[in-house]
Amino acid sequence: MSHKRVAILISGGGSNMVSLVRSMTSDHPARPCLVLSNTAEAGGLAKAEAAGIRTAVVDHKPYGKDRAAFEAELIQPILEAGADIVCLAGFMRVLTDGFVSQFQGRMLNIHPSLLPKYTGLNTHERALAEGDIHHGCTVHEVTAVLDDGPVLGQAQVNVATDDTPESLAAKVLVEEHKLYPAVLRRYAMGDKTPIFLP
Repeated sequence: MSHKRVAILISGGGSNMVSLVRSMTSDHPARPCLVLSNTAEAGGLAKAEAAGIRTAVVDHKPYGKDRAAFEAELIQPILEAGADIVCLAGFMRVLTDGFVSQFQGRMLNIHPSLLPKYTGLNTHERALAEGDIHHGCTVHEVTAVLDDGPVLGQAQVNVATDDTPESLAAKVLVEEHKLYPAVLRRYAMGDKTPIFLP
């Protein structure tokens, strides 16, 4: 069986990247081929190297506001690695339509809210400010509109009256580490039926 090749894009510690990498063993239909970051300081790079996965860094800072030039460089290691699927895992740059369109139907993202609620940043603070009793995370296909592609999976947590943004983030992260690998496995087999974890 030929495995799908997965490139994972990170900006930080890479905890979701680690959970994806750990899941891609034995009968899993995919294998990691690259971990790519927009910052050399990303803690996830060392974790990927320790796991024997090829890594690359394309720093966004020298490109200033020229996102097209940054993305022209960013795409090179992904193409060189022969990636079939691109997973955004805490990648903190908004990608343009020009980049996204090259991976249409092959790019996933995990977002820490129950989309369509709370696109963008500060999702845990916003859920608490609204008095939500449920919060969670969503894996979706990436389109040109931020946090807007078809939902492929969601996991829900209960919001406690004494939750802080930090405690809520920690609860959601536990679910992210279950949801993202579950969605990727199905997606790599061509199954886009959404998964809903309780």
